[in-house]
Amino acid sequence: MALKLRPLSYSLGVEVCGVDTSRNMSEQEFGEIYRAFLEHGILLLRNQKLTREQHIEFSRRFGELDNHDALPRDRHPQYPELLMVTNEPKPDGSPSDSKYTGRQWHSDMSFTLVPSLGSLLRCYTAPPVGGDTLFSNMYAAYDALSDGMKKLIADLHGIHQSGTRKIANDETGIKRAAEQKRINPPVAQPVVRVHPETGRKALYIGEKVNRFDGMTEEESKPLIDYLCKHATRHEFVYRHQWRPDDIVVWDNRCTMHCALGDFDETQLRHLERTTVLGTPSGYVARAA
Repeated sequence: MALKLRPLSYSLGVEVCGVDTSRNMSEQEFGEIYRAFLEHGILLLRNQKLTREQHIEFSRRFGELDNHDALPRDRHPQYPELLMVTNEPKPDGSPSDSKYTGRQWHSDMSFTLVPSLGSLLRCYTAPPVGGDTLFSNMYAAYDALSDGMKKLIADLHGIHQSGTRKIANDETGIKRAAEQKRINPPVAQPVVRVHPETGRKALYIGEKVNRFDGMTEEESKPLIDYLCKHATRHEFVYRHQWRPDDIVVWDNRCTMHCALGDFDETQLRHLERTTVLGTPSGYVARAA
């Protein structure tokens, strides 16, 4: 029986209707889901009442999972495959380390040498208003560039960094940034990546990129700013409004995303993410 798919936006994404990810699926059933994943970039599955073990088990159908050694503060203490995305304070009352996770346009784990194939983010609790996530179609963004711009960026490599959140007067953020620079040295990634499964070219840029390899930050900034602004034009973007028990699956090789902080932070926003390892890419960047 064919999957029932409902488009989420003009640019990307479909809701997969009537699928229960807690049960064992045949290879044929999962193959249909994976084909939709490659074709549409984002899958939404609603009303998925899963245990953490079931979330992890379903995620493994997409590939080997990251244990998040690059983000030790953010992973679940009992389940390293789960990355916490929560503003719930720690037991001692101090702020969550992942309070501001994702509030820049980025592709998951781009600052490592094995950037993510895909991510599966499950919502436990969402504020009644706000706290949405934006997704952008990086195939469409690349395709819409002029031939001259495509030629200009064809061989460029952007320097991706972790710990780049700009949080004024936030001691947790400052300590985290220093730790991330120590654990994860800057990595150079091609600005144009060829998707290893579809063969299509996509922009690979974001707000974690501070310069191009071989160029200064001052020289790089105008082009980085242009590409980020171009890639997040309204016609390339889907805005997801979270509901409890949503799972959103996205392909990090052809999409970019950003979590919005437009909500009352006294309200709980708690999500948990598995991250599927991709193919090796990039190299450790030399100093500027």
